Amino acid sequence: MRSLSIASTGMLAQQTNVDVISNNIANMSTTAYKRQRAEFQDLLYQQVSRPGSASGGPDAAVPTGIQIGAGVKTGGVYRINEQGALTQTSNPYDLAIQGRGYFQVTLPSGETGYTRDGSFQISDQGELVTADGYVVQPGITIPQGTIDFNVSKTGEVQVTLSGNPQPQSIGQIELASFMNESGLEAMGGNLFKETSASGQPNVAAPGEPGLGTLTQGFVEASNVNPVSEITALITAQRAYEMNSRVVKTADEMLATTSQLR
Repeated sequence: MRSLSIASTGMLAQQTNVDVISNNIANMSTTAYKRQRAEFQDLLYQQVSRPGSASGGPDAAVPTGIQIGAGVKTGGVYRINEQGALTQTSNPYDLAIQGRGYFQVTLPSGETGYTRDGSFQISDQGELVTADGYVVQPGITIPQGTIDFNVSKTGEVQVTLSGNPQPQSIGQIELASFMNESGLEAMGGNLFKETSASGQPNVAAPGEPGLGTLTQGFVEASNVNPVSEITALITAQRAYEMNSRVVKTADEMLATTSQLR
């Protein structure tokens, strides 16, 4: 009986759907988190009678045929990269990207990681680093005696030193953009890694064509909408229940068949 296996694929698909929704809800307060969405595809069909096949005469053809589906599978889980709301922190080292782009950080392996989490701090060497201590590229070192730290919308970093009221430029923060942002590999810790699906990064100063600008003293909030996620969760739960009902119905039909005399 096909209905047992078909319904089981539906239940497995909805389990994946609930997993994705659960991860979105769990990350409602994660800085710069981008919500995900599961997409599904139908499985191969059994061609009992192929459409267009001959049906008994030289000019007669089957108009629709008989095609019986085998169920559903998860086609992909893609990331929705819409802008999250900006939350004010009043921390001068916090930076939010308004628009497209990713900060670049140096990972312990020497590779470059990408993040939109701009909750930066200062290391014991005066370097601008992430919460995990990864250096922000290109390296920005804040000199001792700094009394004011400013980052412009275009990424220029200026400091004011004690005894010198004139601001000094100490570096330029750059952003990276990708042709296919959804193709980036999530590493955890609000970090992403370049893949062949994402394409090569395009690195430039904030405000350049195709890149957003920076806002100092703010961080980007998660773009998860709790009402939408709860609605999607209820829909997934109902779909799972309906598939389980199909399994129960198929079981009852099989029981009826086994009791025939």
